[in-house]
Amino acid sequence: MKNNKNLIITAIVLVVALAALIFCVSGCGNSKQNDTNLTSNEDMPGTTNQSSDAYDDLLIDIVDTERKNVKVTMTDGQSFTICVYPDVAPQSAQNFLNLVRDGFYDGLTFHRIIEGFMAQGGDPLGTGMGGSDKNIYGEFAINGYDNTLSHQRGVVSMARSQSYNSASSQFFICYDDASFLDGQYAAFGEVTEGMEVVDSFLSSGTDANDRPLKEVVIQSMIVEE
Repeated sequence: MKNNKNLIITAIVLVVALAALIFCVSGCGNSKQNDTNLTSNEDMPGTTNQSSDAYDDLLIDIVDTERKNVKVTMTDGQSFTICVYPDVAPQSAQNFLNLVRDGFYDGLTFHRIIEGFMAQGGDPLGTGMGGSDKNIYGEFAINGYDNTLSHQRGVVSMARSQSYNSASSQFFICYDDASFLDGQYAAFGEVTEGMEVVDSFLSSGTDANDRPLKEVVIQSMIVEE
């Protein structure tokens, strides 16, 4: 009888241990997925502000429904043009245009530059950790929005943190095919003139953290009404 009792206790312990193991494997799998997300976002950091998932609190009034050109002039006198597409990503486009009209980007830098990948700017802190006082809804597939603009050379998109709805003021310009970002980041425009100016940012050189050794500074951004 005593031996049977020991066998029953042993069996129970084994079942509990097996259940714990299955739970751990499942949990570890989820953690790995989160780590993958973080790795992607370390490449493309946005603001540290974390928005809620209440979409109504994130939506802004859409005023511009037609495509607009934004002239970007750098402090070295060179300029390029971004065509903004409200028809593709209205929230991202309107937020960007609002900030341009407010002069938000004037004097800010492109703080992260990666050859063959992208140039990222629009952070008032210049560290990759800042933004404006507004987060917006993330217009991309994994957040429930059908964004049809692929991340190809010259395409402009919103940077963000791990939170899908954390995009604020930071944006990036693709140097090459970055379609692996499709469905995860809100592309909203394209450099239509002067992409060679964006290419010239690479001549500044970068440190181990992809920060330019020589500042790449925006003098002004103007919406061509």
